[in-house]
Amino acid sequence: MSIKTPSPLRGIAVTLPLLLGLRDGSDPVEWSRIRTAQLHGGRRMALVMLAANGIAATATALLVDDTSPQWQIASWLGVLLLVVVGIAARRLRAPQLGDGQIALRDVRNTGWEGLLLALAWSTVPVLFCTHAPSGTTAGLGLTLCALMTGAAFAMAPLTLGTLVFLGYLGSAVTLQLAMAGTIAASVGVFVFTLLLMLVCVSRARTLMLLHASEMALDERDETVSLLLREFEETGADWLWETDAARRIVRASPRFAFAAGLDPASVDGMPLLQLLAGPTWETGDFATGLRTLADKMKKRESFRDLRLPVQIKGEDRWWEIAASPRFDDRGVFSGFRGVGSDITEQRKSVDKINRMARFDTLTGLPNRLMVNETLVRTIGEAGQWGGRYAFMMLDLDRFKAVNDTLGHPFGDRLLSRVSERLSQLMTDNELCGRLGGDEFAVIVRDASDQVALESLAQRIIDSLSLPYEMDAHTLYIGASIGLAVGPRDGRTAEMLIRSADLALYRAKDAGRGVYRSYEPALHVQAEERRVLEIALRTAVENGEMHLVYQPVVDAETGVLLGFEALLRWNSPEFGIVSPDKFIPLAEETRLIANIGAWVLRTACEEAARWPSVIRIAVNVSPDQLQNPGFVTTVTGALASSGLSAERLELEVTESVFMHEGLGVAKVLERVLDLGVRLSLDDFGTGYSSLGYLSRTRFSSIKIDRSFVQDAAKGMREAIAIIRAVVALAESLGMATTAEGVETEAEHRMVRQFGCTKVQGYYFGRPLPVEEARALANRGWQKSAAA
Repeated sequence: MSIKTPSPLRGIAVTLPLLLGLRDGSDPVEWSRIRTAQLHGGRRMALVMLAANGIAATATALLVDDTSPQWQIASWLGVLLLVVVGIAARRLRAPQLGDGQIALRDVRNTGWEGLLLALAWSTVPVLFCTHAPSGTTAGLGLTLCALMTGAAFAMAPLTLGTLVFLGYLGSAVTLQLAMAGTIAASVGVFVFTLLLMLVCVSRARTLMLLHASEMALDERDETVSLLLREFEETGADWLWETDAARRIVRASPRFAFAAGLDPASVDGMPLLQLLAGPTWETGDFATGLRTLADKMKKRESFRDLRLPVQIKGEDRWWEIAASPRFDDRGVFSGFRGVGSDITEQRKSVDKINRMARFDTLTGLPNRLMVNETLVRTIGEAGQWGGRYAFMMLDLDRFKAVNDTLGHPFGDRLLSRVSERLSQLMTDNELCGRLGGDEFAVIVRDASDQVALESLAQRIIDSLSLPYEMDAHTLYIGASIGLAVGPRDGRTAEMLIRSADLALYRAKDAGRGVYRSYEPALHVQAEERRVLEIALRTAVENGEMHLVYQPVVDAETGVLLGFEALLRWNSPEFGIVSPDKFIPLAEETRLIANIGAWVLRTACEEAARWPSVIRIAVNVSPDQLQNPGFVTTVTGALASSGLSAERLELEVTESVFMHEGLGVAKVLERVLDLGVRLSLDDFGTGYSSLGYLSRTRFSSIKIDRSFVQDAAKGMREAIAIIRAVVALAESLGMATTAEGVETEAEHRMVRQFGCTKVQGYYFGRPLPVEEARALANRGWQKSAAA
C-alpha cells in the first residue's frame, strides 16, 4: 500500500507569539492552515463588526448632538466610516478555508487594522467628553465598553488586531479619566481592559486548539478513506485459507483473480500446486516455494515470504504470510494468511538498483558494478588458481573536445566511445565507466598474456579511429594501464591501484599506448617521493589553508553553513590540486594529521560565526579507520568551543568498502557526540541502500553530475534525483544538491524537493575573511527578516 497510516492526534502548544503571528510553528504547513482559519474567522465576522461599529457610532453621535459642533461630529463619523469600511472590505477579501497557505505577514497586518480602528475611537474622549455633562460622558463610556466587549469576543480569532484595538483604546480612556481627576474610574477602566484582553487571548487559544483538533481528525478521516479507496481499487491484497491437507478452501474472489482463475476452480486445489504452476510436474521449484513447503509441513507461522509465480504465462512475484489454525480441541485445521502482488515493487527496486550500478550517460556498468564484478572475479579465480586482469583506460585529448565544443558534445562522444568498447567485449570481459573520461575493463580469464595485450591494442586502435559528429571529424585516443592478478594485486583495491600506476606510466610514455604494471615504476615513484616529502611539512610550514563554500536553504536562499575545502600552495610545486595530494596523503598515512588540522581550523573559525551557521568538513575513509579519530573530533570541539550539532562530517560511499575495519563503530561514536553526518556524492561510487538504513545520516549530497544531467532533461538523472529525495525523506534526511550553477538548476532542484543547495550560483569557495563577513552579514539579514 502506498498510503501511510495516520498518526495519532498530536498535541499542539499554542504560545502567545504563535497566537499573534510573531513566529511560525514547528510545522509551517499546519500552522499556515491554522492562520487561514484565523483570517476566515475574521472574514465571517466582518459584517458583524461593520454593523457593531455603525450602531456604536450612531449612538455616540446622538449622545453628543447637543454638546458638540455638527462639523466636528460629521468629520469624526466620516473618518470612522472610512476606517471601518476599509477594514471590513479587507476582511471580506480574506481567503476561504482551503484556499491556500497564509503567510505570517497576513496575520501581522491585522495589527495595523486594529491600530487604525483604535485611533478612530480613541478620539471620542478627547473630542466629546471634555465639556459634556456627566450623563453624556457616562453614555459614551458605556458605548465604548460595549464596543470593546463585543470586539473581545467576536473578533478573538484576529488576536493581534483585537489586542491592539483593546489595548490602545483602553489606554486612551484610562489616560483621559486620569487627567480629568477621576482616578477610581481610570483604574476601573484599566482593569476592565486587561480582563477583556485576557478573555480575548483565552478565547483565541481555545478556538485555535479546536481547529487544530478538527484538522487532525479531518486528516485522519481523509487518510483512512484513501486507504480504503486504494485497497478497493488496486485489488493488490487478498486473503487465503487452506485445510489440514494444504488444499485451498473458501477462495476469495480477489485471490482467484490474482491467480488468473475463477473461485470455483481454485477451491480444493493444493496451494503449492497453484504457486508452482508449470514447474509442478517437473519438480524444479523455486527456493521460496521450498521454504513455504517446509514451513507448512512444520506448521510454523511465516511472513514476508516472496515467491515467483506464473499467471497466464506472465512471471509475477507474490508476498505471502500466514499462521496455522487450530480448532476448539487444538487439532490443526490448516493455514490462514494474506498475500499481495509485489511485481511492480520489485520492478521499481530492480530499476533503482540498475540505475545505481549503470552509468546514466553511456549505459555501461558504473564504478560500483565494476568494483563488485572485480571482487567476484578475484574470488572465483582464487578457487581454481586462475589469473585475472584489470585495465584502466583514460581518453587522450578528450578535455580539448569538452573545452572547444562543450560538455554536451563531449557527452555524445563518450557515448560513441562506449559503443566501440562494447563491440570489442566478449563473455570473458566486462567494460565499465569509472567517471569522466575514465573506463575500465575486467578480464575474467587472463591466462593468455598475448591475447590480453592484443585486446589492449585493439581497444587503443578502435578508439583512435576518427569520429564523425555534426560535420566535425574528431581524433582522440586512449592510454591503458594493465594489471594482472594475483601477481599485481590480490584484492580489488590493490589491482586497481596497480593499473592506475601503469596508466600513469602509459601517459608519461606519450599516450596512445598501453603499459603493464611493474614493481619499479621509477618516474612515478620519484615524483611521488618528492611530493610526499613536501606534503609532510606542508601544515607546519603554513602552506595549507581552508576556503569555505556557502550552503544555502533551497527554498529561501538563507545561508545555512559552509563546506570547508582544503587548499595547498606549495613554494616548490605551486598550487597543488586536492585530487593529487589528498590521495597521496591517504596512501602515505599523512591524512590523519592533515585531517586533524583541517578539523581544528574549521571548528575554530566556525566558532566565530553566528550560532545558526554550521560547518561541514570532509573526512577521508582512512581517518575513520583510526579509532583515535573520535578523540580528534572531541578535542577540536572542546578547544574551539563549537557546539557539536554545528559540525557536520561528510563521508563518501567509499568508507563502506572498509566496514570490516571498524568504520561503522567509529561513525556511531562520532554520532553519539551530537555531530551530524552527511553522505557525499551519493550515486557516483559504491551506492548501496543497505548502509543508509544502518547509519544515522542527517543528509545526502547529490553529486553535481546528476544535477547537470537532470538540467539537460536526461530522464535517468531526473529519476535518480527524485529517488534519492524520496529515499531521504522516508529516512528523515535532508538532501543537498551540489554544483548548482544557474537559476534554472536552482529552480529545478528546489522543485525536486532538495532542501539545501551549494554551487557557483550561490558562491565560489571563499577565503576565510570573506566567509566570516558573509556569515555575519547573512545571519543579520536572516535575523532582521
